[in-house]
Amino acid sequence: ISSQTIQNNRKRYFKEEDFGLFQIAGQICLEEGHITQLLEIIQNEKNKVIFNTMGWNLVGPVVRCLLWNDKEDDKRKDYYQMLDLLLCNPKELLLGLLELIEEPSGKQISQIILLLLQPLQTVIQKLPNNKAYSVGLALSTLWSQLFLLPVPYSKEQIQTDDYGLCQCCKALIGLTKPFVEEVIDAKENSVENEKLKDELLKFCLKSLKCPLLTAQFLEQSEEGENDPLKFFAAEIIGFLSAIGHPFPKMIFNHGRKKKTWNYLEFEEEEDKQLADSMASLAYLVFVQGISIDQLPMVLSPSYLLQFNVGHIEVFLQRTEESVFSKGLELLENGLLRIEDNSLLYQYLEIKSFLTAPQGLVKVMTLCPIETLRKKGLAMLQLYINKLDSQGKYTLFRCLLNTSNHSGVEAFIIQNIKNRIDMSFKKTQNDKWFTGPQLISLLDLVLSLPEGAEMDLLQNSDRIMASLNLLRYLIIKDNENDNQTGVWTELGKIENNFLKPLHTGLNMSKAHYEAEIKNSQENSQAIQKSKDLCSITVGGEKMPNIPPEMQLQVLHSALFTFDLIESVLARVEELIEIKTKSTSEENTGIK
Repeated sequence: ISSQTIQNNRKRYFKEEDFGLFQIAGQICLEEGHITQLLEIIQNEKNKVIFNTMGWNLVGPVVRCLLWNDKEDDKRKDYYQMLDLLLCNPKELLLGLLELIEEPSGKQISQIILLLLQPLQTVIQKLPNNKAYSVGLALSTLWSQLFLLPVPYSKEQIQTDDYGLCQCCKALIGLTKPFVEEVIDAKENSVENEKLKDELLKFCLKSLKCPLLTAQFLEQSEEGENDPLKFFAAEIIGFLSAIGHPFPKMIFNHGRKKKTWNYLEFEEEEDKQLADSMASLAYLVFVQGISIDQLPMVLSPSYLLQFNVGHIEVFLQRTEESVFSKGLELLENGLLRIEDNSLLYQYLEIKSFLTAPQGLVKVMTLCPIETLRKKGLAMLQLYINKLDSQGKYTLFRCLLNTSNHSGVEAFIIQNIKNRIDMSFKKTQNDKWFTGPQLISLLDLVLSLPEGAEMDLLQNSDRIMASLNLLRYLIIKDNENDNQTGVWTELGKIENNFLKPLHTGLNMSKAHYEAEIKNSQENSQAIQKSKDLCSITVGGEKMPNIPPEMQLQVLHSALFTFDLIESVLARVEELIEIKTKSTSEENTGIK
């Protein structure tokens, strides 16, 4: 019966209140257990017009009965049979089913989805036209509900699947596959077929972002073959290829002016969602190895890294551990393919090649998880190792100017020292870590940007690394050879670094010694009152902690200053010795 006929029947036979009475009567039958009798009424041909017109009102009550009776029994079979018989007005039933899918929350989301996917598929297949729109509406509604479910992270969570996300993903593949096959089997590219392709493409892109962007996958040793989320990922990538968007085309074209699709609505999608989806796709292919055999074998490791570094940047910009950890894995995967010292400095002219290491710095300094901080540090070192000399030099300058973290700056300074040392050991000096180029870099390292007022305690790691580098240069490079240029710059180094450091140390030590004296004088009164106290260090108020602990902190700071002072004294002593020795040699020569 056409929808127009149903509309006519409504006007002709039924009033609005009839629909409410019909639903109440049906619900009473279900609640009182008259399942067989209700089924017989539905099956009776005499009642066909009634159920064609109003039967969809019973879908909700029948679904709720299925949720209440979760055991496989005869009643459950009757409920399913009822649903099949009620699927007679596809257009209204589609909307009714989608409303039911949107209603629940929490663990009921997956229960409803799993229950209604088969009826939903049947309804869509019965629609006489506009199938692409209906498929898109259904997939969008289902994805919106899946988005609300927590993604399992550990092996145990994946196996228990408390919220049913893994089951839903598997069932969703079953729902989507017939429509993918319909696109493949189409003998001609009709407008409707192209629209269906686009709806499927949208769904695949959304799935790549959620749940696959945050999903964790089991290792091969942990029954990787039975990983439901990895199965879902493989099927989604397979769907992309089947509908004319194989992953090499998708990810290699991403970011170029020529888009991989033609419809305007995808332009908006690209700006908001596509970067995450493409990053997720790159991770699934290169790290998880899904469909990697489709990748052309002729591509060089540096090209693959160039292509992936934008996706790595997307991962590292996120704050969720499950997401930015994938950026670390994807970066490692790309770097391990490249030989040390072979990545040309020109790559750093590409924005992502500089923003990716800056993202690593954020992981190293802000991530609360120690293992990931260490992983970030290891990846930054690996990244440095792969760059050629000019690339290393460029990256060092960039990170010294942008990291704003004493520990990171100390790490970079240690790398500079290592490169200078390697240059000394080579028969031919590295021009980027000797002479004028090195002096330009040392101007950044051997200075106190804020002068004597600089917070020496906060920047102690950087200062110690700088002093150790200067000590190394004084010992290793003779004044007559002056390969590094440090001796010609000694006056500037003394004015910009050594003298302000002396002044700053005297000021800092005096401040902390006064704080210790003040704390000791007041400790007896504090202990009597059993109150906690607070003091100000470096312009910032320390948290309320016991006086004994505060004294430990203050003494620890003084110890740090003494350590810096001892290294500073040794550097100045070495300068005096080397200068005197060189002067004597020159006098002897004359």
